[in-house]
Amino acid sequence: MEMSNERLRSALLARGASVQDLADAIEVSPKTVERWITQGKVPYRRHQYAAAAFLRVDVTTLWDDSRAVETATDLGKAEIVTVYPHRHMVPTGLWREMYERAEKHLDVLVYAGLWLSEDPVFHSILKSKVEGTVQVRILLGDPACPAVQQRGIDEGHRVMDGKIRNALVNYQPLFRSHPEIGFRLHDATLYNSLFRADDEMLVNTHVFGIGAYMAPVFHLRRLPGGGLFDTYANSIEQTWGGARQVVDHDITGA
Repeated sequence: MEMSNERLRSALLARGASVQDLADAIEVSPKTVERWITQGKVPYRRHQYAAAAFLRVDVTTLWDDSRAVETATDLGKAEIVTVYPHRHMVPTGLWREMYERAEKHLDVLVYAGLWLSEDPVFHSILKSKVEGTVQVRILLGDPACPAVQQRGIDEGHRVMDGKIRNALVNYQPLFRSHPEIGFRLHDATLYNSLFRADDEMLVNTHVFGIGAYMAPVFHLRRLPGGGLFDTYANSIEQTWGGARQVVDHDITGA
């Protein structure tokens, strides 16, 4: 009995794409894609990876091909450039160099990221990028939300809201001079702070009981079909979608 591939159908819907869109993107006929969905036919491996890349999901989400699982695991490992045991061990220049390379996307997803807001070079990079073709998005925690309060407790200092307000004060000149820079506040529980420049990312994990500067950092570079990079990149998109604009009382606390 032939089984339909509902995972592929769902991935198309989630991407807002049609059978024709997928067929055009990976250069197969729409009837071929239809058979993958309705009859559960398994594509050639090159088409599996091309489809997964177009749909922005891990290939193993769409097909249980054991060879694909093996290859996807290897690709996931290959996306890890290096691992730093603590954030303070990341070379100072790496953050700037990575963001300087951005041509399309420059994202920061943190609670406070105070150290970054204090870097005048980073401010200059934001200005130059947003004056070009780069979409710049800075996501900070909502100072009043429970997730921010809890993270302060978890780190042992209880002043995360104050750190965020200090970061907002540091960014205030950018609010005025470059309103096209996207600043938003989120109320999400973060398990990592994410710093993305196009297909490159630094993932600063959050560990109970210590500040983020003491926690490990993964340097990732996206590979088609790898999936690891996209897992984190998708969380930026979701958090941005649920975040709100910054208002005056976020900075003053009044």
